[in-house]
Amino acid sequence: MSDGTPEQRRLDTLVSWHADWTGLRVAVLGLGVSGFSSADTLAELGAEVLVVAPQAQEGPAAERADLLSVIGVGFVPSDLEAAPAELVGFDPEVVVVSPGLAPHHPIVLWAAASPAAVWGDVELAWRVRDKFTPVADWLLVTGTNGKTTTTQLVAAMVAADGKSVAACGNIGLPVLDAVREPNGFDVLAVELSSHQLHYLPLQGPGALHPAASVCLNVEDDHLEWHGGADAYRAAKGRVYANTRVACVYNRADATTMRLVQDADVEEGCRAVGFGLDLPPVSDFGIAEDLLVDRAFLPDRQNKALELTTLETLRSSGLGADHLVADVLAAAALVRAIDVAPDSIQLAVSVFHADHHRSEPVAASDGIDWIDDSKATNPHAASASLRAAKSPIWIVGGLFKGVDVAPLVEDIADRVKAAVLIGTDRQILREAFERHAPGIPLFEVDETDTELVMTRAVAFAASVAEPGDTVLLAPAAASFDQFADYGARGDAFARAVHEHLGGDADGRHAIEPPATPNP
Repeated sequence: MSDGTPEQRRLDTLVSWHADWTGLRVAVLGLGVSGFSSADTLAELGAEVLVVAPQAQEGPAAERADLLSVIGVGFVPSDLEAAPAELVGFDPEVVVVSPGLAPHHPIVLWAAASPAAVWGDVELAWRVRDKFTPVADWLLVTGTNGKTTTTQLVAAMVAADGKSVAACGNIGLPVLDAVREPNGFDVLAVELSSHQLHYLPLQGPGALHPAASVCLNVEDDHLEWHGGADAYRAAKGRVYANTRVACVYNRADATTMRLVQDADVEEGCRAVGFGLDLPPVSDFGIAEDLLVDRAFLPDRQNKALELTTLETLRSSGLGADHLVADVLAAAALVRAIDVAPDSIQLAVSVFHADHHRSEPVAASDGIDWIDDSKATNPHAASASLRAAKSPIWIVGGLFKGVDVAPLVEDIADRVKAAVLIGTDRQILREAFERHAPGIPLFEVDETDTELVMTRAVAFAASVAEPGDTVLLAPAAASFDQFADYGARGDAFARAVHEHLGGDADGRHAIEPPATPNP
């Protein structure tokens, strides 16, 4: 127990649903799905809760605000640019921060300077994870790319093994909602963003102790939020802290290996690598056409366990290299908790990747149209481009401080043409002019969101020939022109189908422009 203040000593005891949370003063900053889940949980525990968030006039946020009084939670409308007087007067003992609020945000700086403890919703979920039995094993997934697919694969593999499981966290379902599910779960597959990881403690009563954890890859992303690349990498590395059985890393990404080497883990925890090559002892990889486990078997020096085949993955839409890597990472996580190889084979044989992740939209006149709108950073776009044949690349949006030039230079000999969209088009144009001047460029300067993809598809169609792939892999966030990456992908799919005119022979419904920008 802490030798600190009485308030700190009390917080150190709050490591169970069945502890005494009564009267604890907690401020919740933000009213997204995780903020509401935090407020609802704390109210149920008997805490005194005040939510501080912008006032929404309609939509889900307004509905959540209306429910606060029903569950006995106070609400202070605020733009969050400063701590309102009601929050200061409330004098919270704990502040639960929305993962959308950056550490340099004014109200987060106020919370950090106050006597209150600053938690995220994932820490709160860990502290109260024992509401129902069984108390679930936690498997943590992070990485710049592939988090959601890997988390979904983990859940599918665990379910195929006959265990109850929830995919939660950054994937959409708040971890607190999974923890409070009355029937309980054997396993939680928890996707964690770098924002959520930033607010997790490395040690102490609120620190997570997962059964296994993985950082799939690390490339520059969210640099403005974190304040730089080093801080972003440090946040990703927190996924490995206190892991009990296996820290899973990517053999093709040296940063993930270093993060494992630097992690403070429980005694007996193993480092387990995955990759697309023949695996060394204690790793996962590929032997001829087989995905194999050389880590979790008695005679791993001389044998390997077959998990599935590349042919099976191709049949399930998981045949691209980056998706095969996701399968190997998920398999390593679930093998750490004794999921059978046959269950892994069963899960991947019926699995389908999430919408907007390398999703086929149409195939017509020998041209494939692929929606990878979920490729919201250069690393994800690179993997998608390498999986495509003769790509005509639709790219652009908000780059969030990330340098796209290295990607343009890297793929200069692979891309047939590029269609530039989004508000950061100048950054893209300069990168192509400097590193890939031979690639024809088209530029969509529409400000009407409804017309952006219509024009992009028309430009792409003007140069597409049999054997080409028109690939939406923006390498950027969508919020400049679309509500989210899903809306961007949906707009692309609509534009493609409108372009093809719904005709079986793929006749064009739009007259494309004749020439690219010089």
